[in-house]
Amino acid sequence: MLLRRSHRHRLLLLHHNHRQSKSFSTLTVPLSHPTYTIWSSNTSLGKTLVSAGISSSFLLSPSSSNAKKFLYLKPLQTGFPSDSDSRFLFQKLSSLSLRRNLPLFSSHSVLLSSLPAAKSFKPNNFSLNDSQEMCELAFYEERKVLKEGKVAPELVSETLYAWEGALSPHLAAEREGGAVGDSELIKKVKRRLEEGLLEDGVERGRLDGFCVVETAGGVASPGASGTLQCDLYRPLRFPGVLVGDGRLGGISGTISAYETLKLRGYDVVAIVIEDHGLANEIPLMSYLRTRVPVFVLPPIPQDPSNDLMEWFDESCNVFNSLKETMLEAYLERMRRLNEMPRRAGDVFWWPFTQHKLVPPSTVTVIDSRCGENFSVYKVQNKEYITQQFDACASWWTQGPDATLQTELARDMGYAAARFGHVMFPENVYEPALECAELLLDGVGKGWATRVYFSDNGSTAIEIALKMAFRKFSSDHGILPELLENNPAESCHELMVLALTGSYHGDTLGAMEAQAPSSYTGFLQQPWYTGRGLFLDPPTVFMHNGKWSLSLPEVFHSGNLEPEDITFRSRDEIFLKSRDKSNLAGLYSSYVSQQLSQYSTFSGTKQIGALIIEPVIQGAGGMHMVDPLFQRMLVNECRHSRIPVIFDEVFTGFWRLGVEAAAELLGCVPDIACFAKLMTGGIIPLSATLATDAVFNSFTGDSKLKALLHGHSYSAHAMGCTAAAKSIKWFKDPITNLNITSEKSQKNVLRELWDAELVEQISSHPSVSRVVALGTLFALELQPDGSDAGYASLYARSLVQMLREDGIYCRPLGNVIYVMCGPCTSPEICTQQLHKLYLKLEEFTQVKRAMKID
Repeated sequence: MLLRRSHRHRLLLLHHNHRQSKSFSTLTVPLSHPTYTIWSSNTSLGKTLVSAGISSSFLLSPSSSNAKKFLYLKPLQTGFPSDSDSRFLFQKLSSLSLRRNLPLFSSHSVLLSSLPAAKSFKPNNFSLNDSQEMCELAFYEERKVLKEGKVAPELVSETLYAWEGALSPHLAAEREGGAVGDSELIKKVKRRLEEGLLEDGVERGRLDGFCVVETAGGVASPGASGTLQCDLYRPLRFPGVLVGDGRLGGISGTISAYETLKLRGYDVVAIVIEDHGLANEIPLMSYLRTRVPVFVLPPIPQDPSNDLMEWFDESCNVFNSLKETMLEAYLERMRRLNEMPRRAGDVFWWPFTQHKLVPPSTVTVIDSRCGENFSVYKVQNKEYITQQFDACASWWTQGPDATLQTELARDMGYAAARFGHVMFPENVYEPALECAELLLDGVGKGWATRVYFSDNGSTAIEIALKMAFRKFSSDHGILPELLENNPAESCHELMVLALTGSYHGDTLGAMEAQAPSSYTGFLQQPWYTGRGLFLDPPTVFMHNGKWSLSLPEVFHSGNLEPEDITFRSRDEIFLKSRDKSNLAGLYSSYVSQQLSQYSTFSGTKQIGALIIEPVIQGAGGMHMVDPLFQRMLVNECRHSRIPVIFDEVFTGFWRLGVEAAAELLGCVPDIACFAKLMTGGIIPLSATLATDAVFNSFTGDSKLKALLHGHSYSAHAMGCTAAAKSIKWFKDPITNLNITSEKSQKNVLRELWDAELVEQISSHPSVSRVVALGTLFALELQPDGSDAGYASLYARSLVQMLREDGIYCRPLGNVIYVMCGPCTSPEICTQQLHKLYLKLEEFTQVKRAMKID
């Protein structure tokens, strides 16, 4: 047991290290020159020889007339000082320049090392009694080979961190001290890329600069923190060259390394192997088809006394071809990145977007995603990739950190390979069964017994409405009448009880279940009639640091105490003790009165279902509905035997800090809909959960009584696999460090938004209200005049400011929100709020200046 605990603790530390690696400030990577990562399928396959060959091809060309610069970075070096890849490259390039009678200015430096390595390298400069932190070695040497009338190209060869032991970096760091965090390493690489090639003004667009970052060991060898290097360098996502294995057994290892990189979203532009006489390139090329070229180097001399000069000469044509492949891939990538905004404007029809308001210059070009961040391509005097925090959580679906993103990619690949797609009716397969059981034991625990799969939130709602109306019809004697007569004809019109400001999806049936809004007007949905009784809900928000209740006019005449409409904390809002308040009675009476209009069967219209978004109305403007009001709604509908639907498409799976928002309400539905975060946001899938009583209203001898609804991709294996992984990941404190337990022993997310900052923003003169709950922070701007609502452009300039400062957001009119994932650290959330507050100040000053003018 002790061993097992230790193992779990180590897993927790490794996950924490990897998570911390993604928490650094905005990462910007220059693209004004080619930068490649040199990977290897295993250690000792010749990565440094390949790096040296590429650099010699780039720098030592007799026909070159431009001043070129090549930067070689070795972030992690072990076995130092006896083994130094940067020194090897420095020495070989200097020797090659002399051999070929070509000029070269080359430099070599080692920046930091462990104390044992420093002591071994400079015995008189360091004492073993010194600190165990990394030592500033600050070693530098240079050589010049000059030729009259010729411009000398420049080689910069650097080691960033070095350890003495010839071990994997994580073991060397553990034994020698001098640990290096992932974020520290990535920052250092980024800084050296910016300084190493740009400080001397390598000219943009002329391909006068080139950089390679050479990894240590194999693709999945651990870095200094223990994070696998294929994960460690993922935020940079440089395209790569893979040095494969030409030996016996090397085909398998090379393919495995290639697949490992592709699984994490890397682009591999070439594979290089040494010729061992086995023709490994043939099966490799057959496997890769034409996706990636395979280059074969001549056998490497094994005699240690061989200076390899003849080998480099013999390999010259191979390295020239490899370099050209790398340059062509870089130019092609830049062409695509630069053309994408124009091409997108020509062919895309973006949802919820007025195209006239989106010129090509404002289109965001997303190169990739890593965890919570987009990697975005920008051109401002120079080309670069920068990170933007995805404050939309990619439209409310995203939850994975970088680790879970990789896990999901791997598991979904397995599901696709094993199942492809198989139809669902009358069949069972492991991903669907596991997902269903997890749903019933999680968000449906204690009330649901059945899971109905579909493909997105809106269709989940359509299914829920069909379920609810059937249950209502069964309970109120309508069903026998339909079964005895023509089931296709009915004189009964069933409606929903719902809330103003609600939003349940874009399909026609789902839209009928929501109140009139910008989404349902004649411009958008000419068939819309609004088949429901829509009540104005009381809402709760923070303003000037205090939580307050905003009541619709219908409740203003009630006999209320101050404690009914103001709260000392957000937690007070959810207390069940409020059920005994005067306000609870007022709510119940109002709902009962509204339902009484439809309580008899004298008319044809009846309320057949209650449908609500628990606690937060998302698309309606991020309004927090008073949970007491929603609880009274549910209670009154129970009394009238009206089925209750919770639309948890947005609120479910930790979005509001608990696995299901029903926990915040303190009551359960008959039917609930889930989607978005259910799969971690990586692939569409939805589920409608229901009670046994709802299910039984569809059972019978006739197929016509069954639920005749379905989708070709119902319960698709890839989606169910992703959902099962995400459901387990989010609730496990080993994988999600935000999970904590309250006195009730129920798992909740710890507070992600800094309380002082939330209060500070709520007190800002430009802000009319704030909501902070779970993974959601939202504010409503106080607009000028009537410039409010979904069509408002009031927030447009603030949105642009935030995007330029590394926060990607999309407003809901004059409502700005920042959304994170269940695994996002509070530190990252605090960074976003700090930026938001500063930009809010800048936005306010601009607005004031415009008024003065």
